[in-house]
Amino acid sequence: MHAFDLSPLFRSTVGFDRLNQMLDAASKMDERTQPYPPYNITKTGEDEYQIVMAVAGFRKEDITITAQENVLTVSGAQSETLEDSGVAFLHRGIAQRNFERKFQLADHVKVKDASLEDGLLTLQLKREIPEESKPRTIAIHGGNGGAVSKESAKKRVA
Repeated sequence: MHAFDLSPLFRSTVGFDRLNQMLDAASKMDERTQPYPPYNITKTGEDEYQIVMAVAGFRKEDITITAQENVLTVSGAQSETLEDSGVAFLHRGIAQRNFERKFQLADHVKVKDASLEDGLLTLQLKREIPEESKPRTIAIHGGNGGAVSKESAKKRVA
């Protein structure tokens, strides 16, 4: 495990209080503790992303997708397992355990669509920056911008 000194970064930034917490949480997250279900994250456009999760054996009724603030939570809980129906397994290779997977989303990233097809849950995400958050030009107001006019300079001299 490497320790990174981020103090030079924080000297030139304002309002990134959560950044340190997010980096700390990401460094503590061990992929071995959450191997199921496997997933891919892809960038499909300028501000569009896609998460594809392999959820074999789950129906859409078994999956819950929750977006709250900057956290996307996908959880699955099967209401009836094959053991409940009296099936005896000779080999069990398809996992049917409950899961919960959390994703940290950047500001203004929203889930636009979710679909389940062929055992793959696909989530479409898009960054939509509101108008008030987009860059804008700030007009400078004020008489002569702090310059001294000739008339006021003459009055000061006299």
